[in-house]
Amino acid sequence: MRSHVTLVNPPYPKGAHKHPPFTPLGLGYLAAVLEKNQYNVDVIDCQVLDISHEEVKSELSKRKPDIVGMTSTTLTYKSALRVAKVAKEINPKCLTVLGGCHVTFWDDKALQECPHLDVVVRKEGENTILELIERLEAGKAFHDVLGITCRKGDEIVRNPDRPPIEDLDSLPFPAHHLWPINRLRKYGKVIFPVMTSRGCTFWCEFCTAVRMFGRRYRTRSPKNVVDEIVFLQKTYGAEQFTFYDDTFTINQGRIAEICDEIKNRKLKIEWDCETRVDLVSKELLQKMKDAGCFAVWYGLESGSQQVLDAMRKGISLAQVIRAFKWTKEVGLMAVVGVILGSPSETKETAWETIKFVEKLNPDDVGYYIATPYPGTPMYDSVKEKGWLKVTDFDKYDTATPIFETPNLSMQELREIREEAFRRFYLRPQYFLNMLTKGRFWSLSIGRTVLAHFLRAVKAKILLR
Repeated sequence: MRSHVTLVNPPYPKGAHKHPPFTPLGLGYLAAVLEKNQYNVDVIDCQVLDISHEEVKSELSKRKPDIVGMTSTTLTYKSALRVAKVAKEINPKCLTVLGGCHVTFWDDKALQECPHLDVVVRKEGENTILELIERLEAGKAFHDVLGITCRKGDEIVRNPDRPPIEDLDSLPFPAHHLWPINRLRKYGKVIFPVMTSRGCTFWCEFCTAVRMFGRRYRTRSPKNVVDEIVFLQKTYGAEQFTFYDDTFTINQGRIAEICDEIKNRKLKIEWDCETRVDLVSKELLQKMKDAGCFAVWYGLESGSQQVLDAMRKGISLAQVIRAFKWTKEVGLMAVVGVILGSPSETKETAWETIKFVEKLNPDDVGYYIATPYPGTPMYDSVKEKGWLKVTDFDKYDTATPIFETPNLSMQELREIREEAFRRFYLRPQYFLNMLTKGRFWSLSIGRTVLAHFLRAVKAKILLR
């Protein structure tokens, strides 16, 4: 009998800032690859189901898997270790495996901290988990499998990285059918994530993604991407998509080809994406809009050129202004992501950013607290300088200050962020943008906007 694998997306820690639920593509691809190889796979997505570790225990008791595979971000790392403990309580002989961006850079520490964890899968996991299970089923040793860190007796073994998957078209489409699709429905529709590439050619100081997937940019063919969209349409009646690439328009010619493929097949879809201000043209944005794009999320990060340069972001404020001008001219919604409180930030540069954002007048904004994730130069820097004040990963939710510098305290950063949201959402121009675009709740970020708006109103009342 083939091994039974249960994949788990662990619960958020209590009190953490939660992100809107999507099918986690990492687990979706793992499940699809295992199913393709005739393994019995099921999923427990605690975030979508909103269930606790006790409920996970109950679910695992019913399913009795041979292998429990978990994913985690930094925020859900400790939660994942609790799932490993629960799994071993149910079946001490089951193999517990943890992957994701956090443990890729915290692998040996994870095994030291959690005796219930057997294997850490680093970086891309599809081929690694498949070989691991094949070895286990065949009764062979797996301690030399590329891309894992594991126990071998009392020793922790860290094998070399597995080469990245070059032919992304060879991967099956994510196994969305293993998720409760109706639980992902918000405001009348499900927004399906689609990944068209892996890797990034840039090297920002705060980013784990490029260090997870590599600086070599790998892509799916336009036909394969649109084949997936058609499949999701036919299978689930999907109407709206979000492209989950870290930088969607690195290869602008390829994106133009994807747009042409969408139009040639006469697909009536809506989608949004995330990219950089230096990787768009007015012509490309117009082509994207004609193919169903309604919004572009730009990683601005800061309105201070000094801070941008320190982040190694590699963009100029002039490029930001130009990209926003083009985006608005073609009729797309422009959304901006901002990081407040990076190591080079001061109160002055933070306010410079807030005022710059207001001048840009985007359709929406995400103000995030600079969070030093293990594996990034930002983490190494703040730890080396003694600025790291919070080591509890349950607090690494991009809404909680984690470190402070001689130029900016954690309390000051909290107050600046709250005031930034208050100022943005209480502007008459914001409501005008909502009404004229008529797309307020269509964006992924729109799910959290109401909370920010109500908080802004509350802050205004308290300030009277």
